[in-house]
Amino acid sequence: MTDKPILQPSPSHPITITPNPARVVVSVGGQVIADSQRALTLREAAYPPVQYVPIADVDRSLLERTDTATYCPFKGDASYYTVTVDGKPAVDAVWFYESPYPAVAEIKDHVAFYPDRVDSIVEQPTT
Repeated sequence: MTDKPILQPSPSHPITITPNPARVVVSVGGQVIADSQRALTLREAAYPPVQYVPIADVDRSLLERTDTATYCPFKGDASYYTVTVDGKPAVDAVWFYESPYPAVAEIKDHVAFYPDRVDSIVEQPTT
């Protein structure tokens, strides 16, 4: 068994998490699978911002956990879900950190979506 490195955000690899004031709506197969006004925007180094939506704001009946797992030394172990709408799977379209590292603890109980595996991730201004 090997020990996984745990890295802290730093000026050379910054990570920020902020509440998104917009409504975030995610669609797959023409169906809304997530709709939230409580999403968090995670910005990490030079990567595009990622919307983390509370799992409570996701239609969990469409999710099926897979055996896929990845590791990020800044965030921890990620698990994945496939979203199936009308019999068509979007394989490993959703990921989450069940026990995120302390530096990103805010994303606990939130999921994120691969933009190329869902129809859309739309941020709608709230009035």
